Amino acid sequence: MVNNSLYPLTFAPVFKDYIWGGRNLERLGRKLPAGIIAESWEIAAHKNGTTRVDNGRYAGKLLTEVQDELGLELIGTNCAWAQERKKFPLLIKILDANRPLSVQVHPNDSYALAHEGNELGKTEMWIVLQAEPGAELILGVKSGTTKQAFRQAILDGQLEPFLHTLPVKAGDHVCVPAGSLHAIMDGLIIAEIQQNSDTTYRVYDWNRFGADGQPRPLHIDKALDVINFEQVEPKVVAPLLIEERSGIRRSLLCRNQYFVTERVEMAAGSVFEGHCNGDSLEIWGVLKGAVRLNELSLDAVQFVLVPAAMGKFNVATDDKAMLLRTYVANLQ
Repeated sequence: MVNNSLYPLTFAPVFKDYIWGGRNLERLGRKLPAGIIAESWEIAAHKNGTTRVDNGRYAGKLLTEVQDELGLELIGTNCAWAQERKKFPLLIKILDANRPLSVQVHPNDSYALAHEGNELGKTEMWIVLQAEPGAELILGVKSGTTKQAFRQAILDGQLEPFLHTLPVKAGDHVCVPAGSLHAIMDGLIIAEIQQNSDTTYRVYDWNRFGADGQPRPLHIDKALDVINFEQVEPKVVAPLLIEERSGIRRSLLCRNQYFVTERVEMAAGSVFEGHCNGDSLEIWGVLKGAVRLNELSLDAVQFVLVPAAMGKFNVATDDKAMLLRTYVANLQ
């Protein structure tokens, strides 16, 4: 299945103004509206935010409208389940953690479907783009944590002793399966690749107040239903080398039933030759350097969607570059 009229799609981002944001996304070339900006939804087709194409013949159309027209030619047969539910499979964000995010957890699909209507669960991953000295994340729980003691600590407003902190630096990646207790702390700019979901159960919010002067609501019962208390003191995992040849070095970052993400490092003058044969879309993100995807010029930090049925494509660079490559694999 190849449609030669298809082309790589870029999008105008959708911005979110949550209380923990700042103005740091301007460093990445984002033209921000006034005020605090926490997230830039780069490629999104969700009821809470949908991006518009800003190049080519689909310019001005929402991603949802493009999917309505193209269907599996856009997202691929490996995403047939998403097409049946009229959902785009992935959501790509950049986050400015100018202040700590709340401690939170996301459900899996079965729990979300049972409790959140047509919403999906949320498995995600993070790539650290920029990090202040001493920056850290929260992922998982401390050894010896029990569900009962954890609940009481939330009620007492003293959850910190149960939270496992993880020092991180620019270039690190973290896989965050559904059920992972987590929080992104301050001093970080992070790219996030995730299931197309906005379901979050807030566990703990540092005893702070929202923009209305009131504590933000917690979702304690649902959170305790889904937290994986067996995720004890995890570590940052190194990328796994997949292939190295012709100036291209590919490393696996995360692989799960929802997406596969690779880091692709390119030497000056190298060319990556790809082929979207109808199985899956590919989403490429330029993290460092500048590249050409077919005739489209892309700079850091920029994301592009390659339709599943586009056929052959290539990514070329005159200088060194580092990219993310995300697609949906058939793991059956």
